[in-house]
Amino acid sequence: MSEIYQGQFGEFTITQSDRNGVIVYRAALLVAAICFAVGSGLVLIWPHPIVYKSLTWLFFGFSAALGVSLLTIHIYMVQLHRVLQLFWLIGVVAGLALNISQPTPLAVTVYNQPQTIFGVGFIFAALTGIYFKEAFCFHRLETKVLTITTPLLLLGHLLGILPLSWERGLLATWAVLFLVFALRKAFQAIPPDIGDKSVFAYLRGVGSRE
Repeated sequence: MSEIYQGQFGEFTITQSDRNGVIVYRAALLVAAICFAVGSGLVLIWPHPIVYKSLTWLFFGFSAALGVSLLTIHIYMVQLHRVLQLFWLIGVVAGLALNISQPTPLAVTVYNQPQTIFGVGFIFAALTGIYFKEAFCFHRLETKVLTITTPLLLLGHLLGILPLSWERGLLATWAVLFLVFALRKAFQAIPPDIGDKSVFAYLRGVGSRE
């Protein structure tokens, strides 16, 4: 028998489908974090043309996993959820367009042409949205730092105001903390990630009356 929880707007139960969704969300986050950490580690330790080409595959593996996370994440505000998914889509399309249209590997193109962050950067804006949501809900230190680190590195590179040593340090920090965040999520109790389902039901009811 499913356990009954008392929510803000009434009682609710957590189904196996709910639990499976959280498991998929966390697994996809972990895959995204591993792709990002491996790519960051390679470019920081062994900056070589072979590595630059492999980063393209790691980026799209990261993107696919992040897309699954954004499909299965629980966010009360439907509009915000849709905006993050739209940001992800814009970033993926921009990445595909750059990869097809430019002769250099995607990572080299973005690094040498910072203005491309206006397109590809949307996918990292979506990721920052996840960091912010997790920081707000669970007060994890790593997600609070990531919420600042990610836009700081991207905007700093876009504007050309960060020394290379700072960019390398921020990238390493981002990669390590993203992996820490994803690993810690794997061992977190499942119900808090599902949230108060009575709030979702209430918001759906409000939306249907408008």
